Amino acid sequence: MKNHFASLIQGHQEAFDKTFVPAQIEVLHKITHAIVNVLKSGNKILICGNGGSASDSQHVAAEFIGRFSTERISLPAIALTADTAALTAIGNDYGFDKVFSRQIEGLGKKGDVLITISTSGRSPNILEAIGQAKQQGILTIGFTGKDGGILKDAVDLCFIAKANKTTHVQEMHITALHAICEAVENILFE
Repeated sequence: MKNHFASLIQGHQEAFDKTFVPAQIEVLHKITHAIVNVLKSGNKILICGNGGSASDSQHVAAEFIGRFSTERISLPAIALTADTAALTAIGNDYGFDKVFSRQIEGLGKKGDVLITISTSGRSPNILEAIGQAKQQGILTIGFTGKDGGILKDAVDLCFIAKANKTTHVQEMHITALHAICEAVENILFE
């Protein structure tokens, strides 16, 4: 166990040092202000991802709907990963590539923001979601890892976790997303 945690700490330090550089901090500032503008205009946040990133999308939606650290009004956020009936019906009827894009077609509107989370940046259903969002005038934000994959060039704003291990990419994502939640609350409510 001691060796595991020592390796984990070293891996995290390397990932943090590579990821949270000035250019990436600037991207997080732009993402934060984009989300603030979307919320101020009365629009909503849509979030999606697969696997652990699906859980992160639900986690972050809950931070906006509930609260992160400030007592405040609820902020409109929908995790497109949470409705198992929609996911399974769309997956069965249209294919797994459409599980998020069909929801965006029905729930999204111009002026909303879509946050996509994909450690590889190559998930077909995430790329389909981005395409649908762009057709509807929805701002697209990506969280990805390693080299950014296709996603980095498909979205309007992209945060890339510079880590080699998927677990470290996911940990950088949730760290960055928590920072955004806190900053959004500070800007809107303090």
